[in-house]
Amino acid sequence: MTSTPDRQGQDGWYWSSDGLRLHYRHWDGPADRPTLLCLPGLTRNSADFVDLAARLAGRCRVVAVDLRGRGESAWPRDSLSYVPLTYLADLRLLIESATIGRFVALGSSLGGALALRLTVAHRAQMAGVILNDFGPDIEPAGLARLRANVGRSGNWPTWIHAARDLASRNAAIHPDWTLVEWLAFAKRLCRLTAAGRIIFDYDPRIAEPFRLPNDDAGSDLWAALAMLAETPVLSLRGALSDVLGAEGQARMAARLPHLTMVAVPGVGHAPTLDEPVALTAITTFLDRID
Repeated sequence: MTSTPDRQGQDGWYWSSDGLRLHYRHWDGPADRPTLLCLPGLTRNSADFVDLAARLAGRCRVVAVDLRGRGESAWPRDSLSYVPLTYLADLRLLIESATIGRFVALGSSLGGALALRLTVAHRAQMAGVILNDFGPDIEPAGLARLRANVGRSGNWPTWIHAARDLASRNAAIHPDWTLVEWLAFAKRLCRLTAAGRIIFDYDPRIAEPFRLPNDDAGSDLWAALAMLAETPVLSLRGALSDVLGAEGQARMAARLPHLTMVAVPGVGHAPTLDEPVALTAITTFLDRID
């Protein structure tokens, strides 16, 4: 294991069952507090949680994942391994390798689906769940948009070019952002190649299984949600989200007596978690948990 600057966390590595070297970042915290296990969205990586981890410094240990095919994690030969079953097998090995005991799962978008499905094998270890703009009821329009966008190519000569293009593609999600925020967004989502070009920091083949129909996903996730009946759950929803609607969030709250609903104003899918409303909700939620 090698160390990067404290703000970026330390690099951790482990091996998947199919021989991939997978990466995560971690930040130290009190041993008697549950670890915050951060699971990114479909095209995202552990960089999404650097700011959150810095703000939570000293409160808890934070482990942020690069799913296979993203960030510093290796790409598989078979694109059909980009499915929840394989991600969950990888996470099981991560939990063992990183010596994670009790934990709070924080999942953004796809990471939310994985956080729910972790209940199958790790329910006894889960001290709480934070769902960032995700629930069993996904809005069809938002799902169609995600399926259309994932896997799209991006290739820019400078970070400013990348930031301006991403701003034009995603203006409705963060309507109040300036170029400064879009530049930071680009540096979380993209990487600089040896040839000096800026490209997306993920394998474009993750789009292949994501575009396949899965009519049973909703019922499967409702069943997973039901397993959290006695577990604290925080549901964050971007007030402008086209993925998690207000009605879908309310249906989750009706099923779970310990679920807290929060709407993050002025943002779509998904909140970056450095919004004051989101950050306050997360810190308050973590303080409630042993």
